[in-house]
Amino acid sequence: MTPPTTPPVAPAAPLAPEEAQRLARLALGEDLAGGVDVTTLATVPAERQGLARVVARADGVVAGLSIAAAVFAERLGSAAGVRTTAVDGARVSAGQVLLEVSGPTRELLTAERSALNLLTHLSGVATLTARWVDAVAGTGAVVRDTRKTMPGLRAAEKYAVRCGGGANHRMGLHDQALIKDNHVVAAGGVAAAIRAVRAAYPEIFCEVECDTLDQVDEAVREGAVLVLLDNMVPDDLRAAVARCAPAGVRTEASGGLTLSSARAVALTGVDYLAVGALTHSAPALDIALDLT
Repeated sequence: MTPPTTPPVAPAAPLAPEEAQRLARLALGEDLAGGVDVTTLATVPAERQGLARVVARADGVVAGLSIAAAVFAERLGSAAGVRTTAVDGARVSAGQVLLEVSGPTRELLTAERSALNLLTHLSGVATLTARWVDAVAGTGAVVRDTRKTMPGLRAAEKYAVRCGGGANHRMGLHDQALIKDNHVVAAGGVAAAIRAVRAAYPEIFCEVECDTLDQVDEAVREGAVLVLLDNMVPDDLRAAVARCAPAGVRTEASGGLTLSSARAVALTGVDYLAVGALTHSAPALDIALDLT
């Protein structure tokens, strides 16, 4: 069987409703593990009704509105009145209202932090991704994420990357082979590792990490379709691209990348930039809830 030459791509579709509901229940379950919100029960009359607005406090790209809405809907039930006033993937400005929710004030306040924790984190991922995408605009290089995600949040974090204009790498260990340096050592070399993956899983797309130009040459000779160029300086990246492009082998820069160096790396001709920081180091976007 001929190995696939196109990496699998996660659909740029909205987050599945069942995933939003799962995260909503998980977040509320952590906050209410003791059964009640003692502060809110003590300070807010049971009959009080309220309107809350979720507002951006900084410019950025929003992601996770459906999850925030699911948190409020899960807590308020049929009493919830939830209306989104922005869409995931939109660039928003400080002061912009993103979501409005009405219902019993006690329930609004109990759900507040669970909703904001998810929304601010995912919007931070989308915002950081957009900065990387802007940095390499016009070069032809694509910014991709990695598996450096928080347990339980992978689908949502990779969705946030898509909202920011980035692309997804593999979703797990099952849908694509990525031969890393330790696999190369264990298999006895780059060529041996590629042959082993093709023999065991001929239908799976296979990418191989190369630390040196000699390894790149070995991967090209073995018929690799994509090589990950690990921690290479721009001159070596250009040399690797020159070796790979004539053979139709695509290239991905990884390791040591920074936002300030992103454009220089992209201009070496690589097809992808692998950026783990999109998910493991994105600062939260400042978003708050205002009760009226």
